[in-house]
Amino acid sequence: MHVATNLPHAVQSEEHVWIPMSDGVRLAARIWRPTSSDVTPVPAVLEYIPYRRRDLTSVRDSMHHPYIAGHGYACVRVDLRGTGDSEGVLTDEYLEREQRDAEEVLAWLAEQPWCDGSTSMMGLSWGGFAALQVAARQPPSLGAIVISSFTDDRYGDDFHYMGGCLLSDNLAEAGTMFAAATCPPDPVVVGDEWRNMWRERLEETEPWVLEWLRHQRRDDYWRHASVNEDYSDVRCPVLASSGWADGYSNAVFRLLQNIQAPARGLIGPWSHRYPHMGYPGPAIGYLQEVVRWLDHWLKGEDNGVDEGPALWAWMQDSVPPSTAYHERPGRWIREDEWPAPTVKYRGYPLAKYRIGSPGEEVEAESLTLQSPLTVGQFAGKWASYNAPPDLPYDQREEDGGSLVFDSDVLAEDVEILGAVEMELEVSVTEPVAQIAARLCDVAPDGSATRVTYGLLNLTHRESHEHPTEVEPGEIYRVKITLNGVAQAFPAGHRIRLSLSTSYWPLAWPPPKPVLLTVHPQNSTLWLPVRPVPEAEERDPRPFGEPEAAPEISTTRREKPEHRWSVHRDLVDTHSSLEIVKDGGILHFDDIDLDVGRRAYELYESVAGDFTSTRGQSTWTMRFARDGWSTRTETHTSLECTETEFKVYATLDAYEGDERVFSRQWSESLPRDHL
Repeated sequence: MHVATNLPHAVQSEEHVWIPMSDGVRLAARIWRPTSSDVTPVPAVLEYIPYRRRDLTSVRDSMHHPYIAGHGYACVRVDLRGTGDSEGVLTDEYLEREQRDAEEVLAWLAEQPWCDGSTSMMGLSWGGFAALQVAARQPPSLGAIVISSFTDDRYGDDFHYMGGCLLSDNLAEAGTMFAAATCPPDPVVVGDEWRNMWRERLEETEPWVLEWLRHQRRDDYWRHASVNEDYSDVRCPVLASSGWADGYSNAVFRLLQNIQAPARGLIGPWSHRYPHMGYPGPAIGYLQEVVRWLDHWLKGEDNGVDEGPALWAWMQDSVPPSTAYHERPGRWIREDEWPAPTVKYRGYPLAKYRIGSPGEEVEAESLTLQSPLTVGQFAGKWASYNAPPDLPYDQREEDGGSLVFDSDVLAEDVEILGAVEMELEVSVTEPVAQIAARLCDVAPDGSATRVTYGLLNLTHRESHEHPTEVEPGEIYRVKITLNGVAQAFPAGHRIRLSLSTSYWPLAWPPPKPVLLTVHPQNSTLWLPVRPVPEAEERDPRPFGEPEAAPEISTTRREKPEHRWSVHRDLVDTHSSLEIVKDGGILHFDDIDLDVGRRAYELYESVAGDFTSTRGQSTWTMRFARDGWSTRTETHTSLECTETEFKVYATLDAYEGDERVFSRQWSESLPRDHL
């Protein structure tokens, strides 16, 4: 990455600023702005997230906020209520209070003497969610947003549920936020009040997974802040990006298709990261694109961003399966509008263990399958963070417990762009059942690289709001939509569709083993096929090299440890997936602070026993400086019976070596068609 030191504007920084809310709570902020804004006001850009601006995100913040400020903006990084040094308590995600706070922050910014009255929001993940959700509330000063790795549908396309199936990331991310919401503020900022603020957080926080499991169908809880409830609410221009290795590749397509405001989409090969830090690469000069977007919509510059293509996407070339890639080979493609008239859905009929050719008349007998619980151990994470490597591995072992349909060897290249869809005629033996569908690129040597996948809880076949049990033995026609992707399948390879009745631990399995019957003669695989251009017609590289401001100085005190291990005991048939994400100890030189964070996840099962599935998420957070030392240890586990989910959780907090707080939870929640 190019470190940009010669920016158009000299930048000054205010390390700590209090922003008052209407209920008396103060939010902690850091501001970077041009020195000249004392005389010539500029637009403000807000990033609004719960991940501690002074330490946990400070390296990243130091790279992009001073860069944008150096191009003529006041960049403001605010800790959500109850996080970092902000007052109050954070009890859940995307609450009404959180969004009102954001509106009040924007109003406060617009009134500052160094702001010209116009504002924007930017963010990745929670920050992208927040920006889109606040945009739908139409605060008067908000002129544009820039969002990455986000969703418009909190139930149907987030880490909680997918196709009506419960994702294991629902537990993992609940563990992340259980840890984040119980960290102390910094005494250097808040003074002697830090202990009372910390105590308030510890006493009023409960494991977030409890609330998320109280809402197992798409009800008003999930409708709140889901922009897809009414896309017309978003009236400001949107620059939206994501990555194919992320869990959020679908929302960019939906925004381009549905919102009436100006919108541009950008999807690269990346995991859950900003595009200028994109991994797998290639990363791009994303901050330059952000500045151009803001320059046009907030400053009125005629720079052409409103005239470019609706979508830039990275068409991925074929690669061998791996749990991590440094770069994904491919090329940039452009679509001037979305849906794109160049993309045509082509139907491939299913035959016996085979994908037929479009228009082919096929006859095939019904096929049956009951997958073992081990199908899914090589699925990777719902959203890849590449730490530890968490992309899906070679799918051949997964295919051993699946129904597999292979195409003929491809005589020519095939490229797809968009969401793959499946129409299946199926019957099952139990009233609650699920289907996982995987699309793979199969090389001549037999290795299978997963391209995309989708899940469907069959009780949600007609509605996520009103699931209904399946009548065993009855034939149903169902549709499964797989995650959007851009992928090239080269001549000489095969396209594979694999179906399984479980996909653990990526998704929680049904209460009992299920025998699935597929009637392939009435089933179709629909691929969004894009014409393969001649080499001389292919688009050139449209983006510059990544740029950023210099990152702050840090010192590594302890080395990180990353581990991703699959274990199987062939005596008691116990299987487990163990994940360690230990960041070691990092010293932040500018504030003389040591920070440590360690996450441990474990997912277990015993062959054939669908009530043996168990997941746990354990976090340790440490902060220390000059004799001041705190540590929080949070643990959440999720188990089940055929009728209930059982949550066990603990929270322990230490000041030095003394435990100053301890609490336990044990709660059972009924399974609602899961």
